[in-house]
Amino acid sequence: METFLTLNTIISLLILGFIILTIYLGIKIVPQSTEYVVERFGKYSKTLSAGLSIIVPYLDKIAHKISILERQLKEFTISVISRDNVEVKLETTVFYRITDASRSVYRIRDVESAINTAATSIVRSAAGRLELDELQSSRESMNEEISKNLKEAAEVWGVDITRTEITDIIVDEETKSSQRQQLNAERTRRATIAEAEGEKRSVELKAEAKLFEAQKEAEALKITADAEAYAVKIKAQADADQTKLLADAIDKNGQPAINFEIMKRQVDAIGELASSSSSKTLILPTDITGILGGIETLMHSITKKGK
Repeated sequence: METFLTLNTIISLLILGFIILTIYLGIKIVPQSTEYVVERFGKYSKTLSAGLSIIVPYLDKIAHKISILERQLKEFTISVISRDNVEVKLETTVFYRITDASRSVYRIRDVESAINTAATSIVRSAAGRLELDELQSSRESMNEEISKNLKEAAEVWGVDITRTEITDIIVDEETKSSQRQQLNAERTRRATIAEAEGEKRSVELKAEAKLFEAQKEAEALKITADAEAYAVKIKAQADADQTKLLADAIDKNGQPAINFEIMKRQVDAIGELASSSSSKTLILPTDITGILGGIETLMHSITKKGK
C-alpha cells in the first residue's frame, strides 16, 4: 500500500513537472527592442515582437534573438578615384536597424559584412562622378545619394539604412601641395580681376565726371547764348521803338526833327570821345556852340508845334 502511494506521488509530481515545463516552454516574454524568430521543425514559423507571446511547446523553438535597435558599422576607409583622376580615401560609417528579423537571418549570413560591401561599391560609384573639389564641397549631397542607393540594396535583407556619413576625405601630400598651388593661383587671379575691375570703375567715374562737366558747360553756354539773344532782341525792340518815335516826330515836325536827331547824335559822339580813357587832349570845332544853340532852338520850335 505504501509503495502504491509512493508511485502515485511520483507520477503526480512528474505530471506536475511536465505541466510546469510545458507552460514555461509555451510562454515567452520578449524584451523591448528585441524580436524572436520562431522555427517549427527547423522551418521559419513566425516572429515574436516585444511583450508576452505563446508558442507551441516542444514543436516551436526560439531560433534567433534579434536586436532591432539602430546600430552603427565600425568606421571603414574606402579608396576611390575621382572624375579628375585623383585618388583619395573616404572614411565612412553607416547607421542601420533591423526592420524584418526573419529576412535578416534567412536572406544573408552576415548583415554587417554585406552592408559594408554594398556601401563600398556605392560610395566608389558616387565619388567617381565628382571631381576632388566637388567631393570636398558636396559631402552632404553625396551622403544623401549613398544613403538612398544603399537603402534600396539593403531592403531585401530586412535592413533599413537610417544614415550614412563620410566623416573625412584623406588626400596624400602631393595632392595637398597641388591644391595649395591651385588655391594660391586662384587668389592671385581674383586679386587681378578685382584690381582690373577697380581700374575700370575709376575710368568710368572719370569719364562720367568729364561728361557731367561738359553737360554743365554746354548748359551754361546755352544760358549765356539765350541771355545774349534776349539782350539783342530787347535792344532791337528798343531801336525799333526809337526809330518809330523818330519817324513819328519827323512826320509831325518835318525838317526840324531831322536836324535835331543829327545834332543829338553829334553831341553823343563828342561825349563818348571826351569820356574815352585814351584821349588826353580834346579839340572841339569852333562851331560847337552853334550846334548846341541850334539844338536849343529846335527844341523850342518842336515844343511850339506840339502845342
